[in-house]
Amino acid sequence: MNFNNFENSVKNKKNIPNVVRISWFGKHFGEELPLTGKSGAGTIFFTGCNLRCVYCQNYQISQQNVGKNYSIEDLVKIMLDLQGQGALNIDLVTPTVWFLQIKKALKEAKNQGLKIPVVWNTNAYDGVKIIKEMEGLIDIYLPDFKYGDDDLAFKYSGVKNYVEKAKESIREMFNQVGNLKLSEDDIAQKGIIVRHLILPNNLENSFKALKYIMEIDIDIYINLMSQYEPVYRAKDFSGLNKIINKEEFQKVFDYLAELGFQNGWVQELESHSTFLPDFTKEKPF
Repeated sequence: MNFNNFENSVKNKKNIPNVVRISWFGKHFGEELPLTGKSGAGTIFFTGCNLRCVYCQNYQISQQNVGKNYSIEDLVKIMLDLQGQGALNIDLVTPTVWFLQIKKALKEAKNQGLKIPVVWNTNAYDGVKIIKEMEGLIDIYLPDFKYGDDDLAFKYSGVKNYVEKAKESIREMFNQVGNLKLSEDDIAQKGIIVRHLILPNNLENSFKALKYIMEIDIDIYINLMSQYEPVYRAKDFSGLNKIINKEEFQKVFDYLAELGFQNGWVQELESHSTFLPDFTKEKPF
């Protein structure tokens, strides 16, 4: 698949390849607590990505093609099997480049009895057309609003016009599902959670990103992440070859509070080394 031109395939849906590439699937406990609970999310990590982040912790699958090919029928079976194992949801990680196959699989899985919520776990650089394609099939949107600065998006992830595209995508997600809705035992049923990863030496980027999120809805659930680790090509970029420090974290947290966010989570600063999977192993986590 040409990851740079995948959005054009919205216009031509007649010849959908009967294949997706998946790096790992199973019950996973690395997401926000309302998504994992005690039973775990039914997570499917797709190979490939429409961004080329130089610091990607999942670079083995986003940029090095680690994974195996599965048919759409296989994907349906995977989803139903995860539901049968007691997973709380189907957590689709980096699904964007495979959206046509996923859409087809979700429709069939629902016809065959898939009832648990479906999570669209994305970098927010989807585009409104693709999010509209998934309307009615996705219960929970989990976008990562990476950048409030287009220059940084191009420098670190190789894409243009990130800010506007991400804003439009997240607004469409919000319009479809609204704010997060929890069950009586605090398990996510529907809605949106927006993540933001703090990058070292780039606090203005975080300030801008948080302000854009606030403009969508101040009651939106947000996860402020401190887990940045200088992996992959980060060492080649001045300022990225370090973890964030307490002062940087505190400044971003203070701005979050100043804006008036009330809902969500803040990662502990020490979490940076706990989210580094190895997808060359049978058990990457």
